[in-house]
Amino acid sequence: MADSSVQLITSRENAFIQRLRRLSQEPLAYRKQGEVWLEGDHLCSAALSRGVQTPVAVVTDNAWLGEHGVGDRNDPRADVATRLARRAARVVVVPVSLWKAFTGLESPAGIGYLLALGGDAATLSRPQPGVPSVVLDRLQDAGNVGSILRSAAALGVTQVLALKGTAGLWSPKVLRAGMGAHFALRLVEQLQVEQLDELGVPLVATSSHTEHDLHAVDLPEPCAWVMGHEGQGVSDELLSRCALAVKIPQPGGEESLNVAAATAICFYESLRRRLAPGHAH
Repeated sequence: MADSSVQLITSRENAFIQRLRRLSQEPLAYRKQGEVWLEGDHLCSAALSRGVQTPVAVVTDNAWLGEHGVGDRNDPRADVATRLARRAARVVVVPVSLWKAFTGLESPAGIGYLLALGGDAATLSRPQPGVPSVVLDRLQDAGNVGSILRSAAALGVTQVLALKGTAGLWSPKVLRAGMGAHFALRLVEQLQVEQLDELGVPLVATSSHTEHDLHAVDLPEPCAWVMGHEGQGVSDELLSRCALAVKIPQPGGEESLNVAAATAICFYESLRRRLAPGHAH
């Protein structure tokens, strides 16, 4: 990386810093700005492991060992941050005091990537038919949404379809909870219910009001799992489009599972059956 690709910014009023502040503090700013902020070495490393191209890295001066940096070469944290920053085409160095103006973390990590919303960080407008999917029906909790994305990436569900009213898939809290899973998935958000007709696979809902136990029913393969609002569940309109509704047995007596935990169980049940001896691949 040439020295000319390293820039020092020290002003809180700088337009670039204002962009970062909005992205880190406003959940849906990514839609307006067309860019995504990945903050923290863990998330940056996870993105790199998925082959993400990183046009801009932002790093604190005390974690940067290059030009404009004051990092200690014996500090493992500075070594990690510098190595991550050097993977980007351009590096922006900021003082620690300025980082605090836009960080979304209680303990700032001092390294982040700014990506254009497109290419590696893409939100698509239409479902891809015929692939294992999950439909998020107005899920509000960003931690739940991010956890579901991680389970999807781990357990063979390749597409996430978020209906209007669901937490923004590229919002800072969802990104942190997803830990890089975004880059392994096809993400479609702000969908209307009727657009799910394009999927061409059966919809399978979870409901505590059905007699069909998850372990005892024939599950379609592939299918689209439908997970509903944390308090209200799946909407009646969407439930009427589902080919099947199942419940997860809970002999321990709890009223319901957290939606992210329930989703992981459903994903695993689909995967378990695909991996079972005698299953036609």
